[in-house]
Amino acid sequence: QVQLVESGGGLVQAGGSLRLSCAVSGRTFTSTMGWFRQAPGKEREFVAAIRWVSSTTYYADSVKGRFTISRDNAKNTLYLQMNSLKPEDTAVYYCALDLVFGNPVLSREYDYWGQGTQVTVSS
Repeated sequence: QVQLVESGGGLVQAGGSLRLSCAVSGRTFTSTMGWFRQAPGKEREFVAAIRWVSSTTYYADSVKGRFTISRDNAKNTLYLQMNSLKPEDTAVYYCALDLVFGNPVLSREYDYWGQGTQVTVSS
């Protein structure tokens, strides 16, 4: 059974930073991992993704220059460093895993999802 568990969310003031982690348990082939977020009443949106082996990264325009996605192959752990946080970044953040090298910005391409971690940015 493949499981993804996010951690590191919390409450921060605008301009602050948070670092999210996503631990993967269960051995499986990993092509791509990504971060998505969902605010109340809104659709889930793409944030960032990384090709597991090559480390090629992809970012939504809204977070480019502020967020950094990375991974630790040995630990099977995905990270999202979030700097210069804004109130509009407030959402539940989910990590996801794609087995077969789909389009990294499309949520429907991912095979496994975590439970999510809440990020709240106050003004």
